[in-house]
Amino acid sequence: MKNQENASLSIIKIICVSIILILISGISVLAVNTNLTDVRITLQNGYELTALTNKQTVAEVLEENHIMLDDTQKTTPALDEKISAGTVIKITDKTYNEIKIAEVSEQGVQTSLDELMQNYAPITEKIVIEQVAIPYETITKNTAGTDQDVENKVIQQGVEGLKEVTYKVKYQNDAEIEKTVLSEVVIKEPVNKIVQVNKKVTTRGMTSSRTSVVSYGGGKWSYSASDFDLLCAITAQESSSSYAGALAVITCACNRAESAKWRRVGGTDPLSQYKARGQFCYSIDNNWRKRLNGNYASFVKQAVTDALNGKRNHNYLSFRAAGTHSGTYIGGNVYF
Repeated sequence: MKNQENASLSIIKIICVSIILILISGISVLAVNTNLTDVRITLQNGYELTALTNKQTVAEVLEENHIMLDDTQKTTPALDEKISAGTVIKITDKTYNEIKIAEVSEQGVQTSLDELMQNYAPITEKIVIEQVAIPYETITKNTAGTDQDVENKVIQQGVEGLKEVTYKVKYQNDAEIEKTVLSEVVIKEPVNKIVQVNKKVTTRGMTSSRTSVVSYGGGKWSYSASDFDLLCAITAQESSSSYAGALAVITCACNRAESAKWRRVGGTDPLSQYKARGQFCYSIDNNWRKRLNGNYASFVKQAVTDALNGKRNHNYLSFRAAGTHSGTYIGGNVYF
């Protein structure tokens, strides 16, 4: 009886040992089959952690370890890269250009890296010397109330002058983005055209028949000296960085004066457009007053004169300060 009990105990011991061995073998096989990989993760603050994982990509490893990236962070290798034994995943800041590219992609804008990088092309400067015609002015002399029987008689023909202008021109991607006058040298003074008329001349705010006015654009617009000074002051307040910038501002007013829609809003001449409520600086603030009485660059006066005589450098009807709107950049403003 005792021998039978001993035999039964031995059998039970053998069975238990066998079960333990089977479990150990199964765990070893399972560990081999899961293909666990040892990786190291370096966080942006320098903290490192080691992870044993069976995941395949960087993104999966981060998710498994509850690590989330914000919009300004990136990983090396990239999130979709596959990992291998000993892989080190580093989390760092994105560069400024990478963030901008990501923003463009999120907005659904289809563009290439080369197109985007054109915005960061270097700016070059050149000194350019040009000869520029100086338009003559037409002086109208009123002979009403005299014994002279004169009507629209030209007593002196006008002759354009000539000047040499030195510019500093900035280019980006071979396109001119800014043109600044450095100096002007008059080579030949213009000769004004003088016309006598036997009729009363009416000007804005000046009704005296003895007042001489300056006519521009073949008589299309006529301004007194004070009105012309006001035109220049407003133009300079809107843009006094360069001749091109000043010409762009007065061109905008001239375009409006020639537009059927804007004539109904502001008037039939550039000064009336300047004075329209809420359109130019005239009705918005009083900063333009400090530029009256000739307190502006000579190129501003030249730009206003050129525009009144028909010169334009764009076809737009509105503008805003650069950075507040999309459009064509000229002299610190964006036109659209």
